[in-house]
Parts: sequence; structure tokens; C-alpha cells
Amino acid sequence: MRHRRKRRHSLTHLGLLRLTEYLEGANFAAYVDLLQTPWRLALLNLIGGIFRGLGIGLGFTVIAGLVVLILQQLELLNLPVIGKWIADLVQIVDGQLRARAFTY
Repeated sequence: MRHRRKRRHSLTHLGLLRLTEYLEGANFAAYVDLLQTPWRLALLNLIGGIFRGLGIGLGFTVIAGLVVLILQQLELLNLPVIGKWIADLVQIVDGQLRARAFTY
């Protein structure tokens, strides 16, 4: 009987050691500390949201600019059907850019 208790105790001890190592590896203490300071958590979320928004905006601008450049190059090829559609689209974008330049 005493042997069983000792074995059960050692298995429980090993389980607790594994759990401790896992929580330390996952930096669980820092997460709990962050949850206990709600203002810091809100500030970190606000800053993260701002940078995500900037990243999305800048990324979309770069991709849209590349698409417009590609469309302008396709316009130079003078493809019959696609060329007219691309020319109209480029004129619309160019008109919007000029209209914004005058407002500043």
C-alpha cells in the first residue's frame, strides 16, 4: 500500500513538473500579469490596432499602385477590347488623383 502511494505521488509530481515547464515556456506569468493590468492591456491593443490599420492601408496602396502600373503598361499594347477598358480605368484613377491634388 505504501508503495502505491509513493508511486502515485511521484507520478503526480512528474505531472506537475511537466505542467510547470509548459507554463514557463508559454510565458504564462506575463499573460496573467497583463490580465491583471487592464489599462496596459487596452493600451497594447490600441497600439496594435493602429499599426495593423497602417499596415493594411499601406499594403493596399502599394498593391493598387502596382495594379495601376500594370494596367498602364497593358494600355500601351493597344489590345482591342481590354485596351479601351483599361484606358477608361486609368483615366478615372488619374482624374481622382488630380482632383485630390487640387484640394490640398
